[in-house]
Amino acid sequence: MDPDWLPFHPNPSKPAFRPPAGAVDAHCHVFGPEAQFPFAPERKYTPCDAGKDQLFALRDFLGFSRNVVVQATCHGKDNRALVDALRASNGLARGVATVGEEITEGELQALHDAGVRGVRFNFLRRLADFTPHDVLQRIAAKVAPLRWHVVVYFEAPDLAELQPLFTSLPTQVVVDHMGRPDVALGVDHPQFQRFIQWMEDDPDVWSKVSCPERLSLAGPPYDDVVPFQKAIVERFPDRVLWGTDWPHPNLKGQMADDGVLVDQIPKFAATEEARRKLLIDNPMALYWGDDRG
Repeated sequence: MDPDWLPFHPNPSKPAFRPPAGAVDAHCHVFGPEAQFPFAPERKYTPCDAGKDQLFALRDFLGFSRNVVVQATCHGKDNRALVDALRASNGLARGVATVGEEITEGELQALHDAGVRGVRFNFLRRLADFTPHDVLQRIAAKVAPLRWHVVVYFEAPDLAELQPLFTSLPTQVVVDHMGRPDVALGVDHPQFQRFIQWMEDDPDVWSKVSCPERLSLAGPPYDDVVPFQKAIVERFPDRVLWGTDWPHPNLKGQMADDGVLVDQIPKFAATEEARRKLLIDNPMALYWGDDRG
């Protein structure tokens, strides 16, 4: 583990908000355990162990029913820890993998059978090495026949450069953490409004309204991020997802309390219908809507 690594909260608070029955934590990770699933040699960080048993225990404690486990960059293209978690979930978890263009149809089908329903493209250079856009397009073309989607992680200033690539992909595109807007600029700033307009123009673009702990300038309970989350949830209720981001990789300063994160949900999803779509209908359609297993 890196010397400055912040381990996940050892004793998160019990949220006052009760998620509706069947709710999905649609963005979380597993790290190792390293002794069983070694981290990738090319990784940019070395985290603490945060395995499937701890993830599923947190799921139950917070009142969720299902998880979407997203491949962490510390594991690179080795999806074994992810697949292990999916297989152990008894159908209660789906996954988003990281793959290279060399992956075969058979290997993709094996991932699909394990519960993978998407691939992730990371555009944060501090977390992953640059991958040429044509390579990403070829990967997207390979996964499109399986009806997978592409998850993209980028920072708000880079959207203008990346949007043509995203628009060219033959899949649905799910954006991590609202494209990491600069909270100091406000929701009316052209930078965030570009993101809103992109979602308005392209019905295949979804957004996760997650990770206020990464975006907030005010700190817990992250109320300065609520206007951004609320703007997206109210305008695009059928294309939003939410997740804890447990175990909160590369978080600096103060570790997030997952109970506090859950208690923020009613602030930006104000109605029962909005919360049902955010936490159940949308993730179930995207990740469990394919009855091929």
